[in-house]
Amino acid sequence: MKVLIIEDEKWAADKLESMLMDIDMEISVLAKLGSVKESVRWLFQNKADLIFLDIQLSDGLSFSIFDQIDIFTPVIFTTAYDQYAIQAFDVNSIAYLLKPVRQKDLVESLKKFQYLQSAFSIDFNSLWAQLKGTKHEFKKRFLIQIGEKIRKIEVADIAYFFVWNKGVYLRTFKGSSYPVEYTLEKLENLLDPDVFFRINRKYLINMDTIVNMVAYSRGRVKLELSPAADEETDAVVSIDRSPAFKQWLNK
Repeated sequence: MKVLIIEDEKWAADKLESMLMDIDMEISVLAKLGSVKESVRWLFQNKADLIFLDIQLSDGLSFSIFDQIDIFTPVIFTTAYDQYAIQAFDVNSIAYLLKPVRQKDLVESLKKFQYLQSAFSIDFNSLWAQLKGTKHEFKKRFLIQIGEKIRKIEVADIAYFFVWNKGVYLRTFKGSSYPVEYTLEKLENLLDPDVFFRINRKYLINMDTIVNMVAYSRGRVKLELSPAADEETDAVVSIDRSPAFKQWLNK
């Protein structure tokens, strides 16, 4: 189980992590965050199975996190305040634990989470999306910082993403390239799969960047992209991705 702890008091976050380890050594704490701002930033790029969430954080109430980003992950609140219980259950809460958190209550809340998962084979992301009547929103733009300047790049203007020198970059249809702070694997989840496809380990392309296609050796497909790839061989669909690539084009 991968867990995120959002708690602005370091000793409380460390204590909670220790209690979780005592209950189940298989629990992995991905991060311990202390503010609304850094929590939103983390959740934009990462995902946990379960979130432990304090209500009063260093820069405001944690409920504001849900106003800034869609979160479908189940939440266990850990707080010293009981007046927020009703509001908590409007935002994915499966338990509301008052501080100081007791080991017994923590065990019971984890059992509840595991029961809901196993008894109903729940995909919590899909469940919360259905309950809220929301559809998955794909990323619409990227903010790119170059020195002190910040640029906004619309996804519709991006021809492809590519790996170069251990970093990931985007290239616009106008031919400009900028670094991005995402892996290609993460980008595959953020972008509309009807528009973008990962053709090999180095390139994730927009369908509209394809100018021409040629049958290549061993059932592969060689692409001509506009703007052109840095190396001709970079625009070859890998063997394992060729069948899915052809299905993607033929939707």
